[in-house]
Amino acid sequence: MKEEFYTLKGYKIKNEEVLSSSMEDYIEMIYRLSEKSDEVRVSELSSALNVQPPSTTKMIKRLANENYVIYEKYGCIKLTEKGRNIGSKLLERHRIIFNFLECIGVKENILEQTEIIEHAVNDEVLNRLNELTKLLKSPEEFYNNSE
Repeated sequence: MKEEFYTLKGYKIKNEEVLSSSMEDYIEMIYRLSEKSDEVRVSELSSALNVQPPSTTKMIKRLANENYVIYEKYGCIKLTEKGRNIGSKLLERHRIIFNFLECIGVKENILEQTEIIEHAVNDEVLNRLNELTKLLKSPEEFYNNSE
């Protein structure tokens, strides 16, 4: 079977990406912030993502239309069950990639590199990175658990 090549955008279209990278970033950060407090405000989210409040409000409305968040003007942002499920997965994906990069010695711009990579991997690649990180961190434990 011959593999076809696409541009990055072409692969995203081919795989029918539902959430944009920006949407994922917002959901992940809302999830992070909601672990500390049930009340997440637009100003807090804007500050955490280093974006302007009007941009945040626009995205929150979009996420509300897609049933990821519940939001009332001038109120708090709350993740729906669908949003919490996705947020949990997105945060775990971030942690796996960050841990992998840290494990292989990346020091410069590690958060930036994590951000770039996390939007470009599928579940299979993520699982393999996670397994490789476990192996690199503790080979004895990895082999003992895999038997």
